[in-house]
Amino acid sequence: MSLVGNWSYPTAIKFGAGRIKELADACAAAGIKKPLLVTDKGLADLPVTQGTLDIMEAAGLGRGMFFEVDPNPNEKNLDAGVAAYKAGGHDGVIAFGGGSGLDLGKMVAFMAGQTRPVWDFEDIGDWWTRADADAIAPIIAVPTTAGTGSEVGRASVITDSVTHQKKIIFHPKVLPTVVICDPELTVGMPKFITAGTGLDAFAHCVEAFSSPHYHPMSQGIALEGMRLVKDYLPRAYADGSDIEARAQMMSAAAMGATAFQKGLGAIHAMSHPVGAHFNTHHGTTNAVCMPAVLEFNASAIADRFTMAAAYLGIDGGFDGFRSFVQELNDSLGIPRGLSDLGVTEDAIPELVKGALIDPSCGGNPIELTEDNLTRLFKAAM
Repeated sequence: MSLVGNWSYPTAIKFGAGRIKELADACAAAGIKKPLLVTDKGLADLPVTQGTLDIMEAAGLGRGMFFEVDPNPNEKNLDAGVAAYKAGGHDGVIAFGGGSGLDLGKMVAFMAGQTRPVWDFEDIGDWWTRADADAIAPIIAVPTTAGTGSEVGRASVITDSVTHQKKIIFHPKVLPTVVICDPELTVGMPKFITAGTGLDAFAHCVEAFSSPHYHPMSQGIALEGMRLVKDYLPRAYADGSDIEARAQMMSAAAMGATAFQKGLGAIHAMSHPVGAHFNTHHGTTNAVCMPAVLEFNASAIADRFTMAAAYLGIDGGFDGFRSFVQELNDSLGIPRGLSDLGVTEDAIPELVKGALIDPSCGGNPIELTEDNLTRLFKAAM
């Protein structure tokens, strides 16, 4: 099978090895003549990024880049990015990298033309309608990891540096105009990033599949996304140059983010405040929380995961699936508990407060109260 395709769901996606060379065409399709490439500090000087800047320059698009992006990007990063965008006279954004670069890049394009503060557009009710939709700059997304799926998302997660809360900023026009999914860009990922980002994609699929909301299309995507991670993440982890495994994981990442339109749950409700307070890697934090959340949700999800286990080739129904998750974590070097990530017991009350107001909280199949979130955090320690 040739792992190359042009897809139009949920947006225009150019998928396949080497397709970063089509970046100029993507910019032209989006009407961008002077893009700002937004990425994170760790990627800025790497060959994968410099090569992309070379492609931009050769096409007459300049070499504009902003990279003051933290692993959990905040409004200070955003303000600096918007200032760079305006100072450079840019007319669009290339959001480049993992979740942090993609999320902040999308927000730079979103906020460059707005007059209200970013928190006025938090994903609450119809707050997104407050935005001037015509002022949102076009976005090209280029993922260099296979995890968050932010390249196909209509929102970004930004940390409030004052309250230490992760907030979701949503608008339909934040969905990138064109996505370039080139698995060659992920070849240089370190093992721990391959593991953490891959398990982020898996968590998206698991939580979408667990969600009680009705969305059979997402349910099917989540199920196949889990299979791709099960089959190909161990291969990508063992051999980072395995392009087939890298490509399948890049597909799984996009599928997870598409599927979680159906809803997320306790895994993300827990990992968001942990990441905001302790600056942990998001996907790794999800992976650490996953076994405890599966145990907590067992009474509501056992039947559907027994069915999923059969499709995935896992023996033992739900219990077999739960055991598989822990074994997968262990095989990829994921810590067994939040305490191994630096989380302290005395922080649990504050983490519970953050989880209770996280939008993911409402997608859990069992209601997340203060008491059961406290138990969940303790179980995940």
